[in-house]
Amino acid sequence: MDLNHLSRQTMGDRALEQEVLSMFLQQAKHVREKICAAPEAERLSLAHGLKGAARGIGAFRVADIAGEVESDPTSEKHLRRLAAAIEDVRDFVAAINR
Repeated sequence: MDLNHLSRQTMGDRALEQEVLSMFLQQAKHVREKICAAPEAERLSLAHGLKGAARGIGAFRVADIAGEVESDPTSEKHLRRLAAAIEDVRDFVAAINR
């Protein structure tokens, strides 16, 4: 997570940062739960939406892996990596909110 990027995107408003992170985590959880069982077209849509949202908040690793899923939506390796990256962001956000 690039917290400087997030701060720039939210103009330094900490409450807005928390709201944006919360919305992102909800979206990421939804994607993680749905993407493996989704048909290919839906996988592409889920990955694309997550990629944009992740870039917006500075979760660039998630965005990059979501882009890999877009490029190869049948790759189990990419799907596993995406799930792990989502969990890493969730853990990071939990740690900074303690």
